[in-house]
Amino acid sequence: MKKRAAYLTGILLSLLVAVACYAPEPTVTPVVEEVDTEFVFGMVLVGPKDDHGWSEAHYNGGKYIEEHIADSRMLLMESLNPDAQPDKALGDVVDDMVAEGADMIFVTSDDFSADTTFTASRYPELPIVHVSGDHALRADAPPNVGNYFARMVYGKMIAGCTSALVTETGHIAYVGPLINGETRRLANAAFLGARYCYEEYRDQPPESLQFDVEWVGFWFHIPGVTRDPAEITNELIDRGADVIMSGIDTPEPLQVVATRAAEGHTVWALPYDYEDACAPAPQVCLGVPYFNWGPGYLRLAEEVISGEWQPTWEWAAPYWQDINDPGRSPVGFYRGTVLTAEQGTTLDAFIRGLGNGSIVLFRGPLNYHNGPFLREGEVATDEQIWDSPQLLEGMEGLSD
Repeated sequence: MKKRAAYLTGILLSLLVAVACYAPEPTVTPVVEEVDTEFVFGMVLVGPKDDHGWSEAHYNGGKYIEEHIADSRMLLMESLNPDAQPDKALGDVVDDMVAEGADMIFVTSDDFSADTTFTASRYPELPIVHVSGDHALRADAPPNVGNYFARMVYGKMIAGCTSALVTETGHIAYVGPLINGETRRLANAAFLGARYCYEEYRDQPPESLQFDVEWVGFWFHIPGVTRDPAEITNELIDRGADVIMSGIDTPEPLQVVATRAAEGHTVWALPYDYEDACAPAPQVCLGVPYFNWGPGYLRLAEEVISGEWQPTWEWAAPYWQDINDPGRSPVGFYRGTVLTAEQGTTLDAFIRGLGNGSIVLFRGPLNYHNGPFLREGEVATDEQIWDSPQLLEGMEGLSD
């Protein structure tokens, strides 16, 4: 790690030889040595920095560091994925960033998990933060890899509740990316939020709620490789869903919902990841659960600069006093302007319940598709929620 400033005092000795061989006393002159004070960090994105979703939220987190740490500079790699750059691996990117003086690296996709482990072994002194991973939770974690993620399960619960407050058909659908522990966890949280609010606030039997999950196959659409999220969204609307929740990185579901609404359908959307995701179609957007990476990223960068950084697994909770506080909360929920005042008041009560612990949704009895999960009254541990090997009973969709 380069030090932010260093001042060295040197002694300048001038020996003057006079005719009488007189040598004057040495003079002391302070000499300031210029040292590179720049803090350089790498940011590796799975998609483009302007995707209006996952990658743009991380890019904004990097800009937040640059705004708050003097002489900091972000090295950016966009769209590191098999479609955009099939011949480039994470190790190649980190090689380039290290050559440019990177002091730490943020790796921002679950898709990079295995490559992060391999790359970390080649640069054992380089702090690497893998976002959404769990290296530091496991026994074989590389000693220079830490993990940071926000508890988006709460954001998804809020989005699910919002869906349940608005649906007229009792049919909610979820467009997910690929299938893994992270994506099942978030879909499960959305379902639990919807089911709770459908029963508690709408006075409807929870078993009457239909909750469908369809998977694209990657974090975003790759033509010829994945399913088309636009086609999936249209199919779900045709099957009767009137609220479409998104778990993918990009805004296609919102775009389709806006088109179908303009054609006369009563249908709503909740995009994902990015605070301004509702902006293209506010007339159909119920809200968006979003990530605010800046404050967490800034703290991690400052820990690296000070030498205090430790490779831990951190799953950061919302700042419950104000989940939309831009300087404190890693998870927020932008509330769409189409919600009624009554729906907004109800949603506020639900959020308060999550924050003060009076509403605990990962509590038994709960079953997975393939068997028991939690007994009556049992509350899931963080690791149980994190791992999420199956979708929950009551959801329709593939678990693996």
